[in-house]
Amino acid sequence: MKTFTYTIQDAVGIHARPAGLLAKLAKEFSSTVLLEKGEKSVNVTKLMMLMGMGIKCGDTVTFKIEGDDEEAAAKAIEEFMTANL
Repeated sequence: MKTFTYTIQDAVGIHARPAGLLAKLAKEFSSTVLLEKGEKSVNVTKLMMLMGMGIKCGDTVTFKIEGDDEEAAAKAIEEFMTANL
């Protein structure tokens, strides 16, 4: 399992456009990608649940990636977060 944390920099937080792109990216991998904020956890491929997390600018989230291609998935998602959020 690969784990990393990220603090949201986007002024609007995780809103529709980046959430959709993140879900699409996660679907490219066979690994399970979970996002955690506080006590809540959601599979990143579930777009409406991801947006329902209410993640705002300054929030710190944790990604947990597990599966056959977890190394590649973690790298791609971390790069996406840095570039877009």
